[in-house]
Amino acid sequence: MVDINPLTEIRQQIDEIDQSIQHLVSERARCAAQVAQVKQQQGETGHFYRPEREAQVLRTVMERNSGPLSDESIAGIFREIMAACLALEKPLQIAFLGPEGTYSHAAANKHFGRLIQPQPVNSIEEVFRLVEADGASFGVVPVENSTEGVINYTLDLLMNSSLSISGEVALRIRHNLLSKASSVATIKRVYSHQQSLAQCRLWLDKNLPDSERIAVNSNAEAVLLALQHEQSAAIAGILAADMYDIPVLKADIEDEPNNTTRFVIIGRYQAPPSGCDRTSLLVFAHNRAGSLYDLLKPLAKRGISMSNIESRPSRRGVWEYVFFIDVDGHYEDDRVAEAIEEIGKTSAMVKILGSYPRAVL
Repeated sequence: MVDINPLTEIRQQIDEIDQSIQHLVSERARCAAQVAQVKQQQGETGHFYRPEREAQVLRTVMERNSGPLSDESIAGIFREIMAACLALEKPLQIAFLGPEGTYSHAAANKHFGRLIQPQPVNSIEEVFRLVEADGASFGVVPVENSTEGVINYTLDLLMNSSLSISGEVALRIRHNLLSKASSVATIKRVYSHQQSLAQCRLWLDKNLPDSERIAVNSNAEAVLLALQHEQSAAIAGILAADMYDIPVLKADIEDEPNNTTRFVIIGRYQAPPSGCDRTSLLVFAHNRAGSLYDLLKPLAKRGISMSNIESRPSRRGVWEYVFFIDVDGHYEDDRVAEAIEEIGKTSAMVKILGSYPRAVL
């Protein structure tokens, strides 16, 4: 009687499963190609990417997940499958703060998958300009960090842009000290974006108190500078370390272990309801007592949850402010629409920045 190695049998099962998976993925891709043909026949050529549809698919995937893979892992697999199928229809050109390897690039990969056509630019303002000029399908810009608060520059750009927010992505920020130096003790200067320097302040104070801290436009740019100068390091993510082949001298140096940045997806597309949405508003308030109360009352009396509120100078008059407000729901929902209409009656102006699917993960 011949003994069968149990590993051989398991590996044979895996091979058979892989073959089935490959067949089904190919079937899905063929269906995606048919979707593209139908859209083209119907005269629809500009918006093959549907964030609301993708969010619904990923939520369903996670709801039926029974393990052993985590929800994040299974959603990541399906996101890449959807990205590959979408590339058959129309590859997405995604603008973000570059060069390649930044956290914005990582956020773009997380949201759209890795088969995008990256369009790295030198500033957040250029992301807006490129998308507005139809040089990119969408842009990815940071709007809020869990430890440092809102990115005011992004809010100012949203105030004056004609683009809409069509999605969001939350990215866990894991800062690493990257360098070709032999040890941390030899580092004389540290390059990074000012936000990253601030988020690693305590670690730098303790471990590199005498090093020069140099703020640059992006973390990927910091890596390129660290590669050019001896006794230098950069603070950046693992994507930059892999792309530029620079060792991780010390991992996870952020002061807050749950440091997360929220990015928004900007473009011309206005997403219909997905079933779990967020609406971002821009409200110009009158300069009088009780104006903020009047703005929030329509939300409170309808039981609409407000997840964020930030104020910025309106630049229209001294001590006049504009409020950025995030609420749960879509502007096509009756309650949200009624609340926005009522807010408009008591404010100087209301601008809907966009309704979009809430971040899946």
